[in-house]
Amino acid sequence: MEIKEEIRNMVLSAGADVCGFANIDRFESAPEGFAPTDIYTDCRSVLVLGLALPKGMSQVNPQLIYNYFNGNLVTMVDDILLRVAKNIEKAFGGLTIPLPSDMAGSWNEETKTAHGILSMKHLAVQAGIGFMGKNTILCNEQFGNLMTVGAILLSLDLPSDELCVNHCPPKCHICIDNCPAHAIREDGTVNQTLCRLVAYSTTFRGYGTVECNRCRMGCPLRFGVKKVTG
Repeated sequence: MEIKEEIRNMVLSAGADVCGFANIDRFESAPEGFAPTDIYTDCRSVLVLGLALPKGMSQVNPQLIYNYFNGNLVTMVDDILLRVAKNIEKAFGGLTIPLPSDMAGSWNEETKTAHGILSMKHLAVQAGIGFMGKNTILCNEQFGNLMTVGAILLSLDLPSDELCVNHCPPKCHICIDNCPAHAIREDGTVNQTLCRLVAYSTTFRGYGTVECNRCRMGCPLRFGVKKVTG
């Protein structure tokens, strides 16, 4: 068995739902400052893994229950990343750099906009884990858009997985039409400032809440790819 498949089995055995790989050549056109080699000069490939929420989370108000377990998923993903990174170095040599799955590399308080250290969803697309819908949320063929993903930068030169087909129906505009903040644009981008004003809040005790996730839960592909037309 080739090294890549051994590592994939290691990742899935550690509790991840999905795992994919992207060779560094897939990032030649990445924006300046957002390529894997901008973090780790000797990066030769990227491992991306993901965990999905239970489908039942689509049936509850997102404010508290969804918010809590969605946040908990971040901790679970980061735990798997760290364990897998250490095991790869032990079993195959080389160096590994696990990246926090939900850490902003920059934040503008005035505009309420953030950028990750690297874009996890873009890494995931290049690793063949999924595609992005018009709402810019990552969607996996099997687990839909209920996933949290994280990545490990590798010094191992591993081949890329096949890219995922984009299954977002061309004529579907459910996420755009149902966004209360009108933050989702026709060009496939999202106005973070407008989105955050509606999507997030805090309780009287300062506990963070999710007030809106319509773009995620209203998507016909939220549970994965079936027979969707339009």
